[in-house]
Amino acid sequence: MTSDLTLIIPAKNEKESLPIVIDKIKKFDHKITVSLKKDDKETINSIKNISNIKIFFQSGKGYGNSLNEAINSCKTKYFCIFNADGSFDPNDLIKMYNLIENNDFVFTTRYKYPGGSEDDTFITYIGNQIFSKLGNLFFSLSISDILYTYLMGNTESFKKLNVESNDFRFCVELPIKMQISKMKYLCIPSYEKKRIAGKKKVDAFKDGFLILLEMIRLFVIFKLFRKKIIS
Repeated sequence: MTSDLTLIIPAKNEKESLPIVIDKIKKFDHKITVSLKKDDKETINSIKNISNIKIFFQSGKGYGNSLNEAINSCKTKYFCIFNADGSFDPNDLIKMYNLIENNDFVFTTRYKYPGGSEDDTFITYIGNQIFSKLGNLFFSLSISDILYTYLMGNTESFKKLNVESNDFRFCVELPIKMQISKMKYLCIPSYEKKRIAGKKKVDAFKDGFLILLEMIRLFVIFKLFRKKIIS
């Protein structure tokens, strides 16, 4: 791997897992940016003595805000979202990097053989299946794990999408806007490991409802946009 890639790690209360995660991925030749709130002192203190990483302080709140601000400030040609909880397999970085040159984005999926998950729950599995099928139905997306944000992208391609969601709606806004913009992408299998520590930050029902509303909003915009082009 080369130094034209930055791993963007959104973190919130990850003092137990983040140092372990960084230690595992430092063997690869890339830049590392940890994006978090300035008042998350325990997480910051857990990594303050680790060299060659950048700490980015988000100005807003939420998972999507942390990613949006950090990716938009990224200086390398490519970026990859890498969670701080230890559930992502670092070996998939090489697989994605080998494919990203001819694509705008490379997504991973737990629901394509030999992928799988030790951390998915019944509720999150059902929700993901529903939203992935809606993405296919509404936007002809070929993504079977739409809420799984282990993905690599071309930084300039991301910036063109103008992703605005500050919360977990980010997960669907990115691929949907990518599809509307007719960008190139692939989806490869990945195995999600049991998180090292901490709990899921997503509220399955509250965030699920917001995600559904976001998909409907983007579908309405998509239909109006297509109608305007045709007319």
